[in-house]
Amino acid sequence: MENILVLTHVDESGALSRASLESVAAGAELSAALSAPLAIGVVAVDATAAIAQLAGLQARVLAATAVELAEPRFASDAAACEALCRQAAATIVLAPGSSRFTRVLPAVAHRLGGVTDTHITSLTNGTQVEATRWFYRQRVEAVITRTVRPWFLLLDAGTRAPYAATGAAPSVESVTLTLPALRTQVLGIKAPKQDEQTIRPDAKLLFVAGAGWTKKQADGQVHAADAEERILGFIRNADASLGSSKSLVDQSGENQAVLKFMTHLNQIGQTGSTPRHVKGLSTCCHGEEPHVVGWRFINERRAINLDANCGWARGKADVVYIADAFAVMDKVNALLAEKK
Repeated sequence: MENILVLTHVDESGALSRASLESVAAGAELSAALSAPLAIGVVAVDATAAIAQLAGLQARVLAATAVELAEPRFASDAAACEALCRQAAATIVLAPGSSRFTRVLPAVAHRLGGVTDTHITSLTNGTQVEATRWFYRQRVEAVITRTVRPWFLLLDAGTRAPYAATGAAPSVESVTLTLPALRTQVLGIKAPKQDEQTIRPDAKLLFVAGAGWTKKQADGQVHAADAEERILGFIRNADASLGSSKSLVDQSGENQAVLKFMTHLNQIGQTGSTPRHVKGLSTCCHGEEPHVVGWRFINERRAINLDANCGWARGKADVVYIADAFAVMDKVNALLAEKK
């Protein structure tokens, strides 16, 4: 008999993150498929808000709470996760693949004599539990099984619907937490302002910019500054996430006009990331990366292209607008500004 534990943590507001709620949904599905007991472990300073989000869930709820858990820290997070795993006697541990848990769970698995697999996208139950993940820049799909227990599975975000609370909040068991001597102290977080942040994993829309934005336009001139204004205006007004083709982010080393806010962190595709958003809009892109590899997990894909016969756009986008991206984004930004 398997014992399933879902490890969760809260975000800055004190509520469970969306990725944590997705892991809870995955745990509930696996528990039902295996007819196995389910436990939810919460890592937080105060678990009150998190418990309310688990209302209606038929599961044992464990909470490891301490002031030291306010900020991510290896020593305190590892101790909390280990205590939760031992209390639940877990054989299969599911957790969101967040930076906080990705950093500590391999060490927790080592302490408990278990194994860890990351970037899991789905779980199935045949003759045994099977976990699916992608390799080689999302081009090869593998199915993994393990006999070693406990088995820790870090789940990719955006691969399932989050758990939705219904009914009454469950009762909570407090887990005794003994923290080691903490040699590090979190003094604060330095981060750009929210309106300057262009990478937003939870955004519903991904906007992909290609190198065409920095090429000569109809008047024979380059309008990089105008391109920046239009792109950033759309990202802010639509609360979208920004992606880029490889050719665009590489231009900074080729002495060409560049978009100053674009970095290799925005790159998607074969040598970049493969984000998961509900919708995607590609502009001024003429290569494989945004349309084939980087967009593999985008549900609805649209593109703006002046070339009606662009094979990449026609073959890989659900809708193609044959128009000038500068003119289209001017109109879209004006409509968004009116709504705000």
